Order: sequence, then structure tokens, then C-alpha cells
Amino acid sequence: MVALSVFGPNCPSFSIDVSSTPHWRGISSCCCLFRPSSSSSSSMEFPPEGYRRNVGICLFNPSGKIFAASRLNRPEVWEMPQGGVNEGEDLTTAAKRELAEETGVVSAEIIAELPYWLSYDFSPETSIKLSKHWGVRYKGQTQKWFLMKFTGKEEEINLLGDGTERQEFGEWLWMSIEQIMNQTADVRKPVYAQVMKEFGNFILGNECDDVSFKQSETQLVS
Repeated sequence: MVALSVFGPNCPSFSIDVSSTPHWRGISSCCCLFRPSSSSSSSMEFPPEGYRRNVGICLFNPSGKIFAASRLNRPEVWEMPQGGVNEGEDLTTAAKRELAEETGVVSAEIIAELPYWLSYDFSPETSIKLSKHWGVRYKGQTQKWFLMKFTGKEEEINLLGDGTERQEFGEWLWMSIEQIMNQTADVRKPVYAQVMKEFGNFILGNECDDVSFKQSETQLVS
């Protein structure tokens, strides 16, 4: 998996370079496919053991802003939509489902998918607390991230979701990359930094035209 670690209360600020070649896998009419090296493909393409499988959604609008919402239980923390993958569920199906469940949004086009998993650890206290809810104790969550373009009207956004799950968010905003990095929880910042590094150029309207495979410059560990 990508070498990301948990950051504590003194989490450093992030300087994200979105000028480098993205390594995501285009799904629609986009560009820049990624072909991992043989030494890293197994660690990138398969989720690590002991982590809960999860999907994350980076939803952006035509103005190049990203959807974020504040948590009901921690209103100072803003996040992008994410959620667990059901047993046997396709990852793209899970991403669409989670987006609808948490935001009510169904008018969204999947643009790209990161070809590798990004993981973060739970604190021991959080791991124990969540194990009572899930029935399994996980080390943390490992995520597959999707870039989606919002194609609907803002009236569609409803934080009650589609009514199938308990509401998680209280307010929502379209944010810049910098705003999201400043407003999210420290534990998520390493993952968010990598997501923004990979998707940032497209969100800002600087998508590349090279459809050839691109070799990753991201530092990977086994």
C-alpha cells in the first residue's frame, strides 16, 4: 500500500504538488492510465489484511470545487463522502451507493479510480469502539478512491441521503483543495493529500491529453 501514516494533534501542514503526472485509471473519456511496476502491483491492487474495505468519493462541480460535509458528532470536522464495501459488492457500485446514501446525489459521472488502496489506522480506543458496531475489530480502513463529476442541480443534495442509512452529516459546502485539507481530521490528511495530488489537476481543469500508460512516481512500500 502507499506509505501513509497516522498524524497526531501536531499534524504538519501539507504542500500538495498537483503538477505531476496523475496515476489514476480513467473510467470514462479521460486520460492517464496507470500501470504499476511488477514489484509493487500486488501491494497496490489488493487491500491490506486487517483493514476494513472502504470507498471514498471526491465529488467536484463544474467550478472546480469539491463537495465536503461536516459530521453531526464533530461539526468542526469536514469530510468527503466515504463508506464500507459490502461483501461481494463491486467497488464502483459501492461508490455510487455510498454517495447516494450520504448525500442524496445520484447525478454524478465516475471520471476515474485510483488503481491502489490508501489506508489509515484507528487509535486503539476507536478500534475497540467500532468493533462493537461492526462485530469485527479492524486495524483501520483501506480505501479505493473515485473521482466523480456532479452533473445535477444542487437541489438534489440532501444530507438525509436516500433514507436507507442514519444521517452522518449536518452541513455541506463546495470547497477548494486547501479548504478541505485545513478542515478535515488529522487522521485523514495523509490520505486526502494523496487523493488531491492524484485528482487535483483534473479538478482544476488541467487534465492531461496523454492517453499512454504512466509510470508511478509515488513512493510505495510492500
